[in-house]
Amino acid sequence: CPSMAGFGFSDKPSERGWSVDRMGATAKKLMARLGYGRYAAQGGDWGSAVASWLARNDAERVAGVHLSLVAVGPPEGVQHPEQGIPEWEVKRSKDRREWWNGENAYGNIQGTKPQTLGYGLNDSPTGLAAWIIEKWRTWADTNGDIESRFTKDELLTNVMIYWTTASITSSTRIYYESRRNHGDRSHVRVPTAVAIFPKEILISPRKWVEAAYNVQQWTEMPRGGHFAAMEEPELFLADVRTFFRTLR
Repeated sequence: CPSMAGFGFSDKPSERGWSVDRMGATAKKLMARLGYGRYAAQGGDWGSAVASWLARNDAERVAGVHLSLVAVGPPEGVQHPEQGIPEWEVKRSKDRREWWNGENAYGNIQGTKPQTLGYGLNDSPTGLAAWIIEKWRTWADTNGDIESRFTKDELLTNVMIYWTTASITSSTRIYYESRRNHGDRSHVRVPTAVAIFPKEILISPRKWVEAAYNVQQWTEMPRGGHFAAMEEPELFLADVRTFFRTLR
């Protein structure tokens, strides 16, 4: 379970350019140096983008990828992109997109002024906790009750990893870098599993995802949100195991 550069206990980048592409290239080198001739990857959030990069750029060794966040737009050149998609799927996608429009202020700050923001967050443990924990409350399937899914110890552990390593600023730079390097968005040919948790921040219609990925497994989860591995570990792990067993 590697941490990306600038996150947690990984080193902080000392130069510009650490976009998703560079994170992926580093992960590719890491797996080669560790001696893995064949491996699989799982990712959500930025990890989904890195896993997708590996699937595109290390396809000869990547057996498959499992993703818990896939936010893709309609296929290029399609005149009627919603045609053939069930009405409930179109509505769900639009509802999540509309909801997300009111949630992405943090991303605009981190994507434009990460360093300015970082001085304040690195200076105040209360500010850092508020910045992080608010997302755990809002993006998870908590119905407004954050402790229905996470204990105080779990939340504080997450915040403390950023605080003790002073890594909040370096971790936000991926937003800045990735806005300036969109990278390869070609079709993912390796086998792909997609787990859809109903309170995920963005959910694309299956037809659009299948145009971008070689989808072999699609699971509509009964509950869960953006932090699926911690919210619903049993559902999450069972889905990952089910898919990767088919790739042995």
